[in-house]
Amino acid sequence: MKSRKSSLILHSFEDLKDLPKAKPLFPPRPPDPAPKDLKEEVREPELDEDLFAKAMEGVAPIPRENFVEKVCRVAPPERSREREESETLSKLEDLVKYGKGFNVADTPEYIEGTGYQVPPAIAKRLHRGDFSIQAHVDLHGYNAEDAKEIFEKFLRWAVFTNKKGVLIVHGRGLCSPAEPVLKKKVEEWLTRGPWRKWVVAYSSARICDGGAGATYVLLRERPVSKRFKLAKWKIKKAQDRPR
Repeated sequence: MKSRKSSLILHSFEDLKDLPKAKPLFPPRPPDPAPKDLKEEVREPELDEDLFAKAMEGVAPIPRENFVEKVCRVAPPERSREREESETLSKLEDLVKYGKGFNVADTPEYIEGTGYQVPPAIAKRLHRGDFSIQAHVDLHGYNAEDAKEIFEKFLRWAVFTNKKGVLIVHGRGLCSPAEPVLKKKVEEWLTRGPWRKWVVAYSSARICDGGAGATYVLLRERPVSKRFKLAKWKIKKAQDRPR
């Protein structure tokens, strides 16, 4: 059987020199740029003042004599002014005729006070009308001596009949040369006399009940005694004692 001849031809390495050189598949990479000098000075950003100075370079201010100041005044519409005047007149009429919009508590004539260990809020509520008024007495026109006698008789009757809220009319004392006499006396009898033990609170009345010319009084069921004060003191001391 004959052997087949190989088709491969062997060449020596010297013959490879005569072969044409093949072109590279990718173009050669360009050389990296030379690094900048690290010592190069970094320029600082310009300040706002320098930028403003450059922008305003060559600008001259306007002379004061050539400056004209214009003031614009906008007048409200005629209908709006008429409506405001109408509302103001309406409120004034309600104040004069009916006392609406007038608060006695905001005037210097207003008075109020509370009894032993009674919070001030009770006097505010009394003036506001939270307690019903069951009886009243009018001291207006009497001198101080007669008024005191009537005052004491009235309070004795109120306590005996278990009245809690009463009204004492004394007037505003506008005719007095210095200060309202009866008004000051009533406040003194409620805070310094023997009736202070019966008073829970008092305050000037509302406009409908006489305003600053009358005083609401809220009475206790029984007077405050020394025994009652002592018991209150012991309770408070026990509450404040550390446990």
